Amino acid sequence: MFESRCGVCCNKCERREKVNCKGCINMEKPFWGGECGVKKCCEDKALNHCGECSEFPCEMLSTMGVAEGFDPEPKIQQCRKWANE
Repeated sequence: MFESRCGVCCNKCERREKVNCKGCINMEKPFWGGECGVKKCCEDKALNHCGECSEFPCEMLSTMGVAEGFDPEPKIQQCRKWANE
């Protein structure tokens, strides 16, 4: 079962309760109050998560968080897993 649009496993997030995050699939905007291009893209295409997209993995997902030091590969692998469930 998917937990996010981008492949983040929300149930493993240490910040989830601290910031009162219910997961992007259950919130109009991300917990930080800004915009998430991946969330918007999935919702505009009526997709549950990126793994359902014909363009997966796209440049947006593949570069998400890289500038902040995050590795996108675990999220990409998680979306693949969800797509195969």
